[in-house]
Amino acid sequence: MHEIRVALGARSYPVLIGPGARHELSGVLPVGARRAVIVTQEAVQEAGWLQGLDPGVPFEVCTMAGGEATKTMGTVEELCRRFAQSGLSRADVVVAVGGGIVTDVAGFAAASYHRGTAYVNIATTLLGQVDAAIGGKTGVNLPEGKNLVGAFWQPAAVLCDTETLATLPPREWACGKGEMAKYAFLGQPPRPDDELEEQVARCVAIKAEVVAADEREGDRRMALNYGHTLAHALESAGMADHPEWDLRHGEAVAIGLIFAALLARRLGRIDEARVRQHRTVVAAFDLPSALPPGASAAELVTFMGRDKKAQQDLTFVLDGPEGVQPVRGVAPSDVLATLVEMGALS
Repeated sequence: MHEIRVALGARSYPVLIGPGARHELSGVLPVGARRAVIVTQEAVQEAGWLQGLDPGVPFEVCTMAGGEATKTMGTVEELCRRFAQSGLSRADVVVAVGGGIVTDVAGFAAASYHRGTAYVNIATTLLGQVDAAIGGKTGVNLPEGKNLVGAFWQPAAVLCDTETLATLPPREWACGKGEMAKYAFLGQPPRPDDELEEQVARCVAIKAEVVAADEREGDRRMALNYGHTLAHALESAGMADHPEWDLRHGEAVAIGLIFAALLARRLGRIDEARVRQHRTVVAAFDLPSALPPGASAAELVTFMGRDKKAQQDLTFVLDGPEGVQPVRGVAPSDVLATLVEMGALS
């Protein structure tokens, strides 16, 4: 079992990684918690991952629907009402068991309930284990864009049980692989010949170090959004007008990585060899690199302008001579030209 700490002073917490990690729940519960609500999805229950799960205190199980469509303020209200009906107090704990959608929404509900209730994440997907469950970014979507409402609210602990990955369908593996591809450009990346537990631990270590240095995304933590500006725009456009795209988060991130490399080359930050390296990494994870058919450059730029990193401008995380870092004030003409280069409608 690997243990990596997210070092945030009094709010530091452990991330446990390995087979059976979910059974460590009672040992990581906040001191004084007398009741728990477990938030999960039916698919997680049907896979059997709640069997034998014991927080060591009385608990209730609350299920939420799956898919991006459930990441709404309405779902947060439903969860908070269930917390109240169960008698959950501010001193108790929410336990999120599932992938990134569950940890994002349940974490935001915990951050909101009684103005802040402790929570523990048990990540059951590759995406959750290498990224979404760690770092305290919680939130939901609006019709105008991805993750536009949320809070920084750190968990009390994160349990990454690699046993739960055995039941993941291929598209869910793709979600996590997109994030793993991102980490290939941010630090010591996972090696293809590493055991799965070691690959997850390498990604967690990179994220933990960045979060400890910049918890609230003032600057350095923005690097964790590498590939995400276009990815979120693609997801938002898909939810609003293009359900036929059917893009999962990791797939969108992979496309976003290629876009970011091409944009960086256009701005003179990297050369063609570095662009080829991006293509090689994305291909090695068996991920898409092309925009969905019919993607509009103008529509995608509109959604990019609503990105959380933007400050009345277009801001991107781009590779360059000093590594991956935020770049502000990118000209819309360069963004449009790069999207057209990728095949978007002009």
